Amino acid sequence: RVYFPESGVISILAVYADGRSMEMATIGREGSTAIQAVFGARSSSFRLLVQVPGEALCMKRADFDLAMAQSEAFRQLMYAHSHAFLEQVLVSGACNGAHTIRQRLARWLLMMWDRHDADTLPVTQDLMAEMLGVQRPTVTNAARLLHDEGMIKLERKRVSLLDREALGRVSCECYHQVR
Repeated sequence: RVYFPESGVISILAVYADGRSMEMATIGREGSTAIQAVFGARSSSFRLLVQVPGEALCMKRADFDLAMAQSEAFRQLMYAHSHAFLEQVLVSGACNGAHTIRQRLARWLLMMWDRHDADTLPVTQDLMAEMLGVQRPTVTNAARLLHDEGMIKLERKRVSLLDREALGRVSCECYHQVR
């Protein structure tokens, strides 16, 4: 099946042999889970994780393949989405090696905010650490800095986003490039 979120956020995770995982990209109402299906792949090495529950349209894989074969407009839309998705993955990979955890956390929070309709994200610090590929204390320290600077409010099992403009200034250029 292929999913087209109308709300909520899905993470695309790389999963390693030792059980660790790291987010490569996010999908919200702008996209779909069809990235590899666009190119005819029948399986995937990555895992999907619903970070923020929401609604999604669902399409059987056979119907998706038929739409790709018969509809030029649908095919072009899916190619455009695949291009944007690939750009996000490539920039994310470079970002992980080039920028501080504070910058990366600000970027991640902004990306989540872009895909979620509310200013409060139902995420834990454990989840943020997993998505950013760092230990929990590392993300906790970065989140505390953002909290102390008035950009976010840390609460149990959620983060409230308070100042988009300030997060944008703290975020690395990768957020603005992909956006």
